Amino acid sequence: MNYAKAIHFLHSLQLFGSRFGLETTRKLAAQAGNPHEQLRFIHVAGTNGKGSTCAMLESIYRHGGLRVGLFTSPHLVSFAERIQVNRQCIPESEIVRLVEELRGWLAKVSTETHPTFFEAVTVMALRWFAEQRCDLVIWETGLGGRLDATNIVTPLASVITNIGLDHQQWLGDTFDKIAAEKAGIIKPGVPVLTAATPGRGLEVIEQTARNVGAPLTVVVQATRLHSQLSGAAVPAVATGVSPVKGHAGETPAPLTESSAPLRLPLPGQHQQFNAAVAIATVRVLAKQLPIEESTIVASLESVHWPGRMQIVKSPDGRVLVLDGAHNCDGAAALRTAFEERFPGARPTLLLGMLADKDWRAIVYTLVPLAGRIVLAPVSSQRALDPADLRAACESNFPNISLTVCPTVAEALENTSTDSLVLITGSLYLVGEAMECLGLASRPPVDERALNEWSASRG
Repeated sequence: MNYAKAIHFLHSLQLFGSRFGLETTRKLAAQAGNPHEQLRFIHVAGTNGKGSTCAMLESIYRHGGLRVGLFTSPHLVSFAERIQVNRQCIPESEIVRLVEELRGWLAKVSTETHPTFFEAVTVMALRWFAEQRCDLVIWETGLGGRLDATNIVTPLASVITNIGLDHQQWLGDTFDKIAAEKAGIIKPGVPVLTAATPGRGLEVIEQTARNVGAPLTVVVQATRLHSQLSGAAVPAVATGVSPVKGHAGETPAPLTESSAPLRLPLPGQHQQFNAAVAIATVRVLAKQLPIEESTIVASLESVHWPGRMQIVKSPDGRVLVLDGAHNCDGAAALRTAFEERFPGARPTLLLGMLADKDWRAIVYTLVPLAGRIVLAPVSSQRALDPADLRAACESNFPNISLTVCPTVAEALENTSTDSLVLITGSLYLVGEAMECLGLASRPPVDERALNEWSASRG
């Protein structure tokens, strides 16, 4: 088997869709030797900010001297992005080897419950992290939490960044229903941290933590530091709440003024809040995984997470901003961050979205930023027809200048003389744009299709 055949085999697993449940993943993990039993985890769920929070936690613990695994999804360009050790993507040769091993594991699993793509990749990642003797794995959920394949682990801490409305067809149509699914990662006695807010899932998380005896820390914008990046206040950490004991638990100490200013390379107050969640997590785990405050600051100031308000300046002075905002809360956070960073600017908005998102609300949020709009289809089976997107833009903003392009490459060419371009609407769109712009190496085979998923047929 070569690399192209390995990717093709993984792609073939998408026939089995996405299944919600843990039984098949546990069976497959057993065939792989239960590698998760050799590892320590921080399990991260939430509607927005999961990836950024994971990147921050990874950076903190790696700078603290640990060997850190990082498991995230979807990937922007290369499948290998999903499985990293000390921010080094898994080599192609090791993907081939693990896929060959995976085929042997799959042969021993009942065809009635054939593992899905995500279940298979989850176990491949566990095997790789165990082989690499990772000291800690930052472990992001795929979808939801309670029945997500990643939920076979018992972590050192569970993190739920926030609760918003996304994937409602799978997770429920209210904040409380979605929160119940995310809160499914909470384990008995394991600390849980969240930045969820009252009326948007916090009450469900509190009740779940209480039911299983999990100490809860709620991160709130209470303690502030100054950010040199935007001039805005950085929420540090956190109000500690222990619903099990019925009184305030230990509150993680905030960063001291001696460590200010904190220069986050990821723009936006939402990223500052993600940093607060990461800091709170490190403080809660300080006895098991001690990290110096200077290390926390240095690691956050050097964290890298592409496609999240990533600012690219070209030699001719043009500025491109790439952000994968794909739901209402993400679009609102992007708009606030963009207006802070580029006050008064009217960028060209290069927009493409998936049809199963609340794309009309995203249009309503982001189009007012734009001087003109360029639309392009996302390379996905779930892509929204640009004609529908055009109709929504024109009906709400009839005076906007608008161009529709048949491909992302042509859309980028159309904007090639514009001084400020905001590329957003989908991580899939951002990934393709990064390839076209030469911001990421093009893999030997097209791997974007591995991001596709649908409900299980089984």
